[in-house]
Amino acid sequence: MNAASQAHRIFVIGGGAGGFELVTKLGRRLGGRGLAEVVLVDMKPSHIWKPLLHEIAAGTMNAHEDELNYLYYASENHFKFRLGALESIDRRNKTLTVSPSLDDRGVEFIPRRTFAYDTLVVCIGSIANDFGVPGVREHCAFLDTRDQADQFHRDLLRDMYAANVQTGPLREGQLHIAIAGAGATGVELAAELHAALFTMKAYGLDKVDPERDVKIYLIDSADRILPGLLPEISERTARVLARIDVQIITGERITEATPAAFLTQTGRVIPAETKVWAAGIKAPDLLRDLDGLEVNGANQLLVRPTLQSTVDDDIFAFGDCAACPMPDGRTIVPPRAQAAHQQADLLATAIEKRVRGNANLPLYVYKDFGSLINLSHQSTIGNLMGNLMGRQTGMVFMEGFFARMAYLSLYKMHLLAIQGWWRVALTTLANLLTRGIKPRLKLH
Repeated sequence: MNAASQAHRIFVIGGGAGGFELVTKLGRRLGGRGLAEVVLVDMKPSHIWKPLLHEIAAGTMNAHEDELNYLYYASENHFKFRLGALESIDRRNKTLTVSPSLDDRGVEFIPRRTFAYDTLVVCIGSIANDFGVPGVREHCAFLDTRDQADQFHRDLLRDMYAANVQTGPLREGQLHIAIAGAGATGVELAAELHAALFTMKAYGLDKVDPERDVKIYLIDSADRILPGLLPEISERTARVLARIDVQIITGERITEATPAAFLTQTGRVIPAETKVWAAGIKAPDLLRDLDGLEVNGANQLLVRPTLQSTVDDDIFAFGDCAACPMPDGRTIVPPRAQAAHQQADLLATAIEKRVRGNANLPLYVYKDFGSLINLSHQSTIGNLMGNLMGRQTGMVFMEGFFARMAYLSLYKMHLLAIQGWWRVALTTLANLLTRGIKPRLKLH
């Protein structure tokens, strides 16, 4: 048996924020030294940081310019990339099966494949939870994937072009946009859409007046927007949204979605032909029946503080698809990008220890570095915790320019983990130099 066949086989399923960072670190530390074979499996050939999907949907970010190709970065960082979606695993034989890949016409171009693993890491993120509300799947847009964000943007442009040449009056709700869920995604999407609509008017779609013809609704069953964040962040954000005429509706639970409106439990009708569902998440349904791995009610894989599955030491899970206990034992780590980033760091160390024969794995403890909400060019609002600087110094509220810089730094930290300092510095400089010659909005 040759040395290559004896190398420890590490498969990472899902190239999201955490998965992409993890395979990059493992490739550099283990793959490049011949200590392990590191393989990333993802159903798409390229990566977009999920917290930016609302910008792609609004058109304020061009995904074609910012996407990162897995195959290229695999060659640069000593890991392999396999295109496909996880279909099943066989824990007894330690194999995983990847489903066939189909092109846009439904024609299979990669067959079903089975791979053997020694260490398996599942990090396939989350999807929207419609909670079984009638009409949501049929009549609402979702922003779980790059494809969905692109489709929403195309639909938005189509609707604005059509309205701009329409000779008769607009239908009630024709250009209204109702967003179910006033968490970070819903709030940031509302602000980006406001900016996008006024940019379209400036570019020539001027028969549609965003102030007169468009309404953006933000709806949540909680008593305030951003219910998972501090009340002060919620209050400051609500003031900014009110300034740009986003209609905030709280304390209303949506009971049905129709082609033309949302209906609530109090009998309220919110007219909107464009509806977005961002009212909660769950892990993909696939995880409910993954060869006996334990899950919770939201389909998340149950893991120990080592991020190992509760029933199999060779299978790890992290990010939104994993239920990792907090120190109190009663709550789980929140589904945030900062948690996935921290867990990827810890797992890179833990898996390297396993490959080198050290069974003493580190334990993950979530560190909350704060929360930042970006409201397009209107403002950025949030708080940073003192432990961001390595020591507990309390909480600092931020708003405006410095908050915006802190928000942008989160994305840069993600890029640094994948691309390194020089590439991030050069692409940042290139973006600054070309900003003035690019349209502010993607128009196709």
